[in-house]
Amino acid sequence: MTSRIKIFNEINLDDIALVGGKNASLGEMYNKLTSKGVNVPNGFATTSNAFWDYLTENRLQKPLSNIMHQLDHTHFSNLGSVGEKARKLILNGEFSSDFSEEIISAYKGLSRNDFSSVAVRSSATAEDLPEASFAGQHDTFLNIKGEESLLQAVKKCFASLYTNRAIKYREDKGFQHHDIALSVGVQLMVRADKGCSGVGFTIEPESGFENVILLSGVWGLGENIVQGVVNPDEFYVFKPTLQLGKNPIIQKKLGDKKLTMIYGEMESGNPTRNIDTPIAKQQQFVISDEEVVKLGNWAFLIEEHYGKAMDIEWAKDGVTNELFIIQARPETVHYAGNKNFIVEYMLLEKGKLVAEGNAVGSKIMVGNARL
Repeated sequence: MTSRIKIFNEINLDDIALVGGKNASLGEMYNKLTSKGVNVPNGFATTSNAFWDYLTENRLQKPLSNIMHQLDHTHFSNLGSVGEKARKLILNGEFSSDFSEEIISAYKGLSRNDFSSVAVRSSATAEDLPEASFAGQHDTFLNIKGEESLLQAVKKCFASLYTNRAIKYREDKGFQHHDIALSVGVQLMVRADKGCSGVGFTIEPESGFENVILLSGVWGLGENIVQGVVNPDEFYVFKPTLQLGKNPIIQKKLGDKKLTMIYGEMESGNPTRNIDTPIAKQQQFVISDEEVVKLGNWAFLIEEHYGKAMDIEWAKDGVTNELFIIQARPETVHYAGNKNFIVEYMLLEKGKLVAEGNAVGSKIMVGNARL
């Protein structure tokens, strides 16, 4: 489309340095897997060029560098204040009229001029480190609707390159702050607020067993499951049986799903909010066995295409009853591990239960929780 905006059908995995891993993966699936029946909502991405142009046009590089030089690299005692200064600096910048028009034009093309709700997600990238993962470090904004709201969400994503957690992550990994750019993905929202959503692993996340697909789901938008706010339903799918076309569901667990995330009021500044899930829905599985099998098949196709175990996010539109894959990335807990050894951990004492859910690893950790 332009050097600063790419629609999904122009993006593939070769574009990680340009649009980050998250957006490159969405473009790859949209181009290569929709023809195989995998539903991926359409969208577009701002490129790293757009981010660098924004910093240059607003003369932000030197002030940002000065702010980051103030960081206490040993104890991070001033991490909060440094991050706040950096984010405020970026938020106070202005988009050029050309870039604003490019975003709005892509949005109109995406939503057929009816200004549909979109999800706006950050996707960080390092040109010299295209395989670097920045998953979970930057901000996502759901249920964004209208030109001004979209432009503000894009700018907030740019600023989220300097969240406290993102700064600390780069410090821990040895990345130079000035080497990292921020791409923003804009994707049509699936009406999961009226349906359900969840995640999936094409490997059993606790043991690393490769013949099982684990799907988890909750009512409403998927942030509750990503953030571990509720206990989800869980479905275990056996790959060999799935490939034979026989019933592959080997286990189902009903979660309580006490909260449902829905759309909020844009005017209030809170595009999403949680409501209590009715008791009757808490006692229902969020998807049918047929839908479990469909998602299992999609997960298998995605794993086969990428050639590695994958972590996916899915959603069901409660208006059309369609299922969609809204994200996929390599599973990182077990993929690089040594499969010749099994290590088990055992708690010697039983403490007070604070939270529960499916683990993504089997180790035991101890420490202070900073809320």
